[in-house]
Amino acid sequence: MLSNQIRIASATALAPALWGSTYLVTTELLPPGRPLLAATVRALPAGLALVALTRRLPQGQWWWRATVLGALNIGVFFALLFIAAYRLPGGVAATIGAVQPLIAAGLSAALLGERLTPRTAVAGIAGVAGIALLVLRANARLDALGIAAAFGGAVVMATGVVLSKRWTSPAPLLATTGWQLTAGGLLLLPVALFTEGPPPALSTTNLAGYGYLAVIGTALAYALWFRGIRALTPTKVAFLGLLSPLVATALGLLVLGQELTTPQVVGGLVVIASLIAAQTASPRAARPAPAASATDGTTAHRTTTDIRKG
Repeated sequence: MLSNQIRIASATALAPALWGSTYLVTTELLPPGRPLLAATVRALPAGLALVALTRRLPQGQWWWRATVLGALNIGVFFALLFIAAYRLPGGVAATIGAVQPLIAAGLSAALLGERLTPRTAVAGIAGVAGIALLVLRANARLDALGIAAAFGGAVVMATGVVLSKRWTSPAPLLATTGWQLTAGGLLLLPVALFTEGPPPALSTTNLAGYGYLAVIGTALAYALWFRGIRALTPTKVAFLGLLSPLVATALGLLVLGQELTTPQVVGGLVVIASLIAAQTASPRAARPAPAASATDGTTAHRTTTDIRKG
């Protein structure tokens, strides 16, 4: 059982590792000043492609559930993510976003009956501190809207992870992923057109950036991410998100020629220790979880020991 959990966690970790390239792609390949366009192009084509591939639509209450989850995991999150990426240095955005595991742990305790242990709390605080050492700069400029977007992104993503666990979809993984990406993309489309106007002329570089984010950074990454949510606790999944700043830093070293300082090394080690502590925590007896609605034929919430592999 433990080896299976490690294997699933390793596969799930590929998703935030891929997301670690988002900041680099956004700043180096995409047109400036178009965060909502970037979010829409990233989500909608990938979602429509998966829906066409699986040829399965939501049934019953999964129409509104897919819309809610698509808004949290995709639509609202992408918008806030790209706004933060455009308005804040990557270090500031990543440090604020690192509170997501703590938020997910609190929501899991409230909605799923998962125990919030001292080990989880300490690991979460250490993760934020490690990310700050890794990516935060003393002269980083602060922007109120960017900070609000970064924190809001952490809240909605954590909420989406927990609700995705509470509402286990009866459909195949790729179909569920496609529903959420499509719903999120459709929510973003009118907002992007209204606030940013028609898309500008796109260069080959721009198209390559959008293509990478849609196929690799979204369709593939989110399929892995949602598979992990089905098999792991939301808290463990949320902690894996700390890999994104680690990968972003590594890409800065390899691609942009940035230098690694001693505080960054210490921060990276602290983040890795936080991840290991969270992933190796033994399950604790949980309070009885609220029963899920059975009107769509799904079962009530199950503990992680009897969640089948997605």
